Amino acid sequence: MEPPTSSRLNSRKRRKDGSGPNGATELDGIPPKMSRRSFGLKEPAPFSDEVEIDYSKPYIRVTYEEAMRGTPLDRPVRVYADGIFDLFHSGHARALMQAKNLFPNTYLIVGVCSDELTHNFKGFTVMNENERYDAVQHCRYVDEVVRNAPWTLTPEFLAEHRIDFVAHDDIPYSSAGSDDVYKHIKEAGMFAPTQRTEGISTSDIITRIVRDYDVYARRNLQRGYTAKELNVSFINEKKYHLQERVDKVKKRVKDVEEKSKEFVQKVEEKSIDLIQKWEEKSREFIGNFLEMFGPEGALKHMLKEGKGRMLQAISPKQSPSSSPTHDRSPSPSFRWPFSTKTPPSSPANRSRNESAVTYDISEDEED
Repeated sequence: MEPPTSSRLNSRKRRKDGSGPNGATELDGIPPKMSRRSFGLKEPAPFSDEVEIDYSKPYIRVTYEEAMRGTPLDRPVRVYADGIFDLFHSGHARALMQAKNLFPNTYLIVGVCSDELTHNFKGFTVMNENERYDAVQHCRYVDEVVRNAPWTLTPEFLAEHRIDFVAHDDIPYSSAGSDDVYKHIKEAGMFAPTQRTEGISTSDIITRIVRDYDVYARRNLQRGYTAKELNVSFINEKKYHLQERVDKVKKRVKDVEEKSKEFVQKVEEKSIDLIQKWEEKSREFIGNFLEMFGPEGALKHMLKEGKGRMLQAISPKQSPSSSPTHDRSPSPSFRWPFSTKTPPSSPANRSRNESAVTYDISEDEED
């Protein structure tokens, strides 16, 4: 794969005269626009024994100043980084990314130590050597992988792989009876330091697994692994199954509590809403009641008005005082037959029908 050129690493400058796309001018040295495509590798990095090297050309190391200025495309700076890379994680990937970006034109070679060397000098690994090789192969910053890399870098190994610089963090790495296995590389001026990523390492991950061993053992038992595969005794297996059941019961109880809390909260909200509505309706009812039956309510005014109309209806009308008075003539007498009472009559009327009973009725009474 063609290594990136230095022009791609140039920062873009703001244009001042408003010319050029994306705020850039013609003097910025920006390459022309490229078609949209994936910049990641489509295949894993090859192993060193699969790469052909032209040994006919003499190999002369470049200096640090020459590497920083940028080398020709056909002569990239060959940087070597080695490690165990057990449980390959983001800290490993960030270290390799820094090594890849040390110089404008870098060819990154990564050495991975075998299981035999690692178990002898450092300790047991979680992943075997083939798994670790494969993990490093699929890191996008790696151009070549060296299997069974040496624990200490010899001049013969550096010359064989034509290495210009060795990248590693600057912390002294004591191992194999040495205070720092990279001491002779630093003295030769071939060391290029990188920065460690804090908070993540293989040891940290293993510590988490050991600390939460019971949790992971129970999880794997639940997923179908046998106690023999997990190296778990019969008693611990039964204990884990019992803990799993207890946790399920606890979870159910917790779910019921949460649901009951939600139900009580909803009931409280409903009750508060109903109380507020009842208070509003009660105020409205009391207001309407007082407006109708209160001391100055509509009913009192209606009663007063009805009483006045009733009194006006039953009281006699008085004649006007200015009207002339007429002497009312005596009412003519009227005689009712079959009456037992006989009013006193004059001698002139006695000659008429004496057996008839008569009495007088006035004109007003006739009406």
